[in-house]
Amino acid sequence: MSRTFGQYCGLARALELVGERWGLLVVRDLVLGPKRFTELREGLPRIPASILSARLNELEQAGVVRRRILPELDASVVYELTDYGADLEEVVLTLGLWGARSLGDPGEGDVFTMDSALLSLRTTFRADHARGVRASYQLHYGPEMLLHAIVDDGRLTVGEGPLPGADLVVECFGSVKPLFSGELSPADALAGGVLRITGERALLDLFAEMFHIPAAPLPVEGLAVH
Repeated sequence: MSRTFGQYCGLARALELVGERWGLLVVRDLVLGPKRFTELREGLPRIPASILSARLNELEQAGVVRRRILPELDASVVYELTDYGADLEEVVLTLGLWGARSLGDPGEGDVFTMDSALLSLRTTFRADHARGVRASYQLHYGPEMLLHAIVDDGRLTVGEGPLPGADLVVECFGSVKPLFSGELSPADALAGGVLRITGERALLDLFAEMFHIPAAPLPVEGLAVH
């Protein structure tokens, strides 16, 4: 590995394995399934090809990622998580939810990828608020990003693309983070033009209950933040 902390500690070792820049984001995108090198670059547009190659090699040597040749005519190589790497899924989701609590408005040049959108649903889903619920949603994040979510008695399935016959179609025209965090009510999101729906309004209220980002802690009064 390129660095060690010199500490006999599980957390230190974990950071040595996946803590290099971009490393955990590579794991994040592989949580959703195997990907070609080009697909990983599309999801991480700012990563240089040489750095992506280095991270993949490091993760492969650590037993987190493996290569596999697809049984197709072009014999494409894909990267996927090993069983050991797949154990990071809950870590990635939990850390993502923790970080989402401090998300502000998107910065200039910030990208929101399909993988980020799909994982944001899994990250914010509250299974305990979805017991007994059976509902399906088709979500439009802007004109080009289309995904769907199916809730079945506390279980969530997400996927890319349309969902014919979805119970509610939601079109988003701005950041929906305020809706997930409760800063913006479904009624205000509709009135303000942040969302447009096709289907029963009650299903949008239910959506806001099932997908939630806890509020970020307030800074301690009198404590300087640098």
